[in-house]
Amino acid sequence: MQHASSTLRKIFGNALSKEGADAPLLAWPLACGSKIGEKTSAVAYADGTLTVAVPDETWRRQLQSFSGQYLNALRQISPAKINKIEFVVTNKPEH
Repeated sequence: MQHASSTLRKIFGNALSKEGADAPLLAWPLACGSKIGEKTSAVAYADGTLTVAVPDETWRRQLQSFSGQYLNALRQISPAKINKIEFVVTNKPEH
């Protein structure tokens, strides 16, 4: 199974290398998985920082605690250099 995982990362990396600046945005759902990907969205990439929109503050805090794992996964599949993930809340409560 480890060999298949390595091969898939290589395939995704090759495909993403053709995407240029959009590669980190496209890599996010692959790095975080389908459950997290359904609730979040990579919205920007600049200067090594990937910005990911999350539904609320609880999600932001929880995902921030796993940012190191997400960075490792992103670095394995994205050709762009990603140094940091910034989680931002987009669905602010209405008053």
